[in-house]
Amino acid sequence: MQIFSNIFNKKKERPKKILCFDGGGVRVIAGIVFLKKLEVQTGRKIVDTFDMFVGTSAGAFNASCLAFDEMSAGELKKYWTKDYLDTIMETSFFWDQASLIQARPRYETKGRVKVLKEIFGNRTLGDSRKPIVTLCYDIEKRKHIIHSTNLTPEISFIDAVCASSAAPMYFPTYQIEDGSWMIDGGVVTNNPTMIGFNHAKNFFKTDNLKILSIGAGLNKKKISGETSSKWGGVGWLRNDIMGMMLDSEIHNDIAKDIIGSDYLRINSPLGRINKMLDDDSDENLEKIHLMGLDWWSKFGEEVIKFIED
Repeated sequence: MQIFSNIFNKKKERPKKILCFDGGGVRVIAGIVFLKKLEVQTGRKIVDTFDMFVGTSAGAFNASCLAFDEMSAGELKKYWTKDYLDTIMETSFFWDQASLIQARPRYETKGRVKVLKEIFGNRTLGDSRKPIVTLCYDIEKRKHIIHSTNLTPEISFIDAVCASSAAPMYFPTYQIEDGSWMIDGGVVTNNPTMIGFNHAKNFFKTDNLKILSIGAGLNKKKISGETSSKWGGVGWLRNDIMGMMLDSEIHNDIAKDIIGSDYLRINSPLGRINKMLDDDSDENLEKIHLMGLDWWSKFGEEVIKFIED
């Protein structure tokens, strides 16, 4: 009888819901547009639907904002407007986007820190209203680093987000308070679902989990195999080798195999959206916004059913 009681209780137990964000620069705005629609349809803020937030790179910023102080998706979107983007992507030196050789990172760190200071002050991951998990890579130890509410509660939000979003070529390597030098977690995986899955199992002491994963668009533009056979280092850099790594869906395939129907992925090809992570032109931002609305048309009903079951 005890066995049947345990099975019954597990079925009655509300699953813990995890929201995972890919990295993708300004393209992550599409996910925020989608979540704004979800808030309207459900009548509650995202933070009231999900129990843990996980993110890599720009996704670490989104996850942190939602987890930290019960920010709504609408409030989060404010920090992706042109004024804030101009601050985040601030530089005091000249760089040429068309140049074959980029001698320095495109942007400096101080603009990002300024925005993060406005949002988080000096608060640490241990101060978060909901559990938060971010991913970065320690270049000196040559290993991935997970920052989270329970593993590293003393890490500041500023350090966690700056470390996770220090995308090579875009931002400088970031030194956190303990002296470690970090770069973007996307070099490990741009889809942190399995990291979130493993972390949530340990944190909540259950495998009764549901994970909603939000991507940032996939570059499906064909590359000529014959042409690529002649490329050296510069050729591969000019032809989006970093994008190929970020757009890899292998971790999506693994998550589907392991988690099954308790995993749902929101993503699509980029279409006419610029593959570059920092194109904040009005035209490109509008296309990203429309991609988010298109996601809602395609996945909205499915997501509502997924989180309500």
